[in-house]
Amino acid sequence: MSSKPIIVSGIQPTGNLHVGNYLGAVKNWVELQNSDKYEMYIFIADLHSLAGNMTAKERHEQIIRTSAELIASGIDPDKTTLFVQSHVAEHTELAWIFNTVTPISELERMTQFKDKSQQQLKNINTGLFTYPILQAADILLYGGQMVPVGQDQIQHVELTRDIAKKFNKKYSKYFPETKHLLTKIPKVMSLLEPEKKMSKSLGEGHVIELADEPNVIEKKLKKAVTASGGGEGAPGVENLLLLLKQFSSGDSYKDFEKAEKAGTIRYGDLKSEVGNAVAEYFAEFREKRNELMMNHDELAEILIAGADKANPVASKTMEEVRKLVGIR
Repeated sequence: MSSKPIIVSGIQPTGNLHVGNYLGAVKNWVELQNSDKYEMYIFIADLHSLAGNMTAKERHEQIIRTSAELIASGIDPDKTTLFVQSHVAEHTELAWIFNTVTPISELERMTQFKDKSQQQLKNINTGLFTYPILQAADILLYGGQMVPVGQDQIQHVELTRDIAKKFNKKYSKYFPETKHLLTKIPKVMSLLEPEKKMSKSLGEGHVIELADEPNVIEKKLKKAVTASGGGEGAPGVENLLLLLKQFSSGDSYKDFEKAEKAGTIRYGDLKSEVGNAVAEYFAEFREKRNELMMNHDELAEILIAGADKANPVASKTMEEVRKLVGIR
């Protein structure tokens, strides 16, 4: 077992990474990784994605893109164990065991089931309901002590902790009681509907993808909602100012913030400044991503190496869990 606290987190391969994903998770993972204070496990949650509406071909292609984009964003396979969830079979085995100690009432109170169901009304499957149990297995399989989350994800970490307690009480004290590592996450909103969180499920024009070329970013921002009237506090304007604050390297954010308060802000200029800032910030990302996407063999080697590092840890956990529950 590592002497450093163990952090486990994952991301579904359900769409290209966008600025909301980056500010909400990936940027923080990179900072935690580079602090050298933690042992990091980051996985591509392809098993979780099965509960959605992607085709098999789309999923296969997106796993490749997601892995390329994580590495291009700064996830270093030499510092972080980066792997594909389904490449470690013990995730599903531990999830089944956790199914047998988790009351249905615990799942019924999970707020995200309703949200996810609303996004796919014609495919409300059991996986959408039970995915928090698989999520608990993802974390506890590696002895995850901390999970970096925003406020809206704390409930999932609490369930992971409750499942560990129930297992420990029924069989033997084995799993750690995972804690959330609360991170201040900027809430990035849709470009077209700034009252909604930025999400690929809303449509292409709602998000700025990290891989978008400068001309694409410019076109998307031209259509971004600002404010029908002047003045301070319009959600669309606040969202653009947030992006400028996060991605600009100079004082332009302060200048536009002052202009907004004074009622003299020019929305066209703001959109142009945001576009330039985002395009420049992710220029190196786009170059690295393109290199990786041209070399699938290199990506495959990285993911195989990651699974090779994760498998012995997962195998040891399951060997001990099987003995504890009496099936070995």
